Amino acid sequence: MRLPPLVLITLVSCWASVSSRRHPDPPPLSARAAAAINPAERTAQYWVEEAQAGIRARVKHDKSDGVARNVVMFLGDGMSVPTLAAARTLLGQNRGRTGEESQLSFEEFPTVGLAKTYCVNHQIADSACTATAYLCGVKNNYGMIGLTAAVPRRDCVASLDNSTHVASIAEWALQDGRDVGIVTTTRITHASPAGAYAKIANRNWENDLEVLLDGQDPLLCRDIAHQLVHSYPGNQFKVNYLLHLSITSIKKKKKKKKFKRFFNYMYYLQVILGGGRREFLPNTTFDEEGTQGLRTDGLNLIEEWQASKESQNVDFKYVWNREQLMNLSQSPPDYLLGLFEGDHMQYHLEANNVTEPSLTELTEIAIRSLSRNEKGFFLFVESGRIDHGHHDNYAHLALDETIQLHAAVQRATEMLSEEDSLIVVTSDHSHVMAINGYSPRGNSIIGRSNEVGDDGIPYMTVSYTNGPGARPHDNGARVDVTTEENFGSLRWRTHAEVPLEDETHGGDDVAVFARGPHHALFTGLYEQSRIPHLMAYAACIGPGLHYCNAATHASYSSIFLIVTLLYMLNALNLHR
Repeated sequence: MRLPPLVLITLVSCWASVSSRRHPDPPPLSARAAAAINPAERTAQYWVEEAQAGIRARVKHDKSDGVARNVVMFLGDGMSVPTLAAARTLLGQNRGRTGEESQLSFEEFPTVGLAKTYCVNHQIADSACTATAYLCGVKNNYGMIGLTAAVPRRDCVASLDNSTHVASIAEWALQDGRDVGIVTTTRITHASPAGAYAKIANRNWENDLEVLLDGQDPLLCRDIAHQLVHSYPGNQFKVNYLLHLSITSIKKKKKKKKFKRFFNYMYYLQVILGGGRREFLPNTTFDEEGTQGLRTDGLNLIEEWQASKESQNVDFKYVWNREQLMNLSQSPPDYLLGLFEGDHMQYHLEANNVTEPSLTELTEIAIRSLSRNEKGFFLFVESGRIDHGHHDNYAHLALDETIQLHAAVQRATEMLSEEDSLIVVTSDHSHVMAINGYSPRGNSIIGRSNEVGDDGIPYMTVSYTNGPGARPHDNGARVDVTTEENFGSLRWRTHAEVPLEDETHGGDDVAVFARGPHHALFTGLYEQSRIPHLMAYAACIGPGLHYCNAATHASYSSIFLIVTLLYMLNALNLHR
């Protein structure tokens, strides 16, 4: 049944309020706090220079050779360090072991570092400002994507200033002639994947209705779904740019070789896999599984994506279920759009395996598709529902989504050579989950502690500082959560201390794991915004210092030294 526009707007407002609770607007900074922030932090230049200075300091100790032809960045959304410890324990216990001794696949990588996650205006980050940091190399304001901190949140007009726009590592890869893919278990328009392509003053503007609800003009500030299909770089800018470049070259040089090169570029692959069909469909239609679209502008952006590929005369495919995707696995099309849910993809433990592909399957098909480009590729893969499990205090679901990331990374390491492929695994921010008590080795990580509180009431090994899992006290005493009827089920909420409708993020540092060319650069503690610059250094893409430049300088220095030594030896022989 199609919902009337007024009812639909009400529902969207409710969805927006949920997002706002999880990612509320920060209170205005006090005059003292505002004065303490370096004004230069509101510019892209500040963060770029900070990153480049860090790279210059680190390359002195870099012993690696070679270029990262391929770069794969895996993100565990909300994957805090305690989440890693609990997930590896659950992984081992699922296999019949005590668990604590287990390792996640990426924990075996040779390099690990720590990244600081704060936003310019917020002590504890959200997934929008962090996406701008780890994908664009610039820190910005809470709730905003692809813009500098000079733009206030929800300021549509200010966001139109191109000087506030920052490019992502996905754009750097495209400009170098490499392919780009995005894989996520959230909506493809959600904050983390949107960091690769969107420039937007509010992360919630995933469709035009959300822009309208904020009192802004969706024709002036295009929503995230529209940007993915129609704006640079989501609209295949590389193809259009090279078309102009190549035709100009043909007219000037009349060389067929250049024309042939254009067609090679034109068939570079693009992969977009995730959820969120509703953001692309008009509210007068339903998707393949009955989810009503949210758009009020009448646009069917899935059809418009298909039409754009048809006009380019390239091989493309849109898929919406696992069977369709797996049928393409051995011979993927040049351009692949897969949207597998109306909203976010399902939790792995609750998913219909017939219709819902796993994160490992999505990753494998993306790598197989992108690997056909001889120049290489950049692939972003997000296990996004770790974050959602934590927000709801569903510890078991959050930890299992972390295990799914482990499996996807494992498959990527099997498919890609360590010699020419850099794999980086990290998180955007932490959560307030803790591992408690003094349980013996092998105690269930998702079960109760073997101890009780001073009040004689049991408590869980894993719990949260805040969230919906907080229970009202009974006559001033804690309740025994282990006696609840649904105790131990997937949707049982682990207990929390402070009652909140949604659990909050944490402000602690997140781990960064790296394997491949120049992996050692990722050691130590650094700003999260340094991560894409480090990846770009290893891959020789984007602005700033590259290994290729450094290697060239080193080669020139070596040649100069050899020539000098030969000259000196020759001089000595002449004087004998």
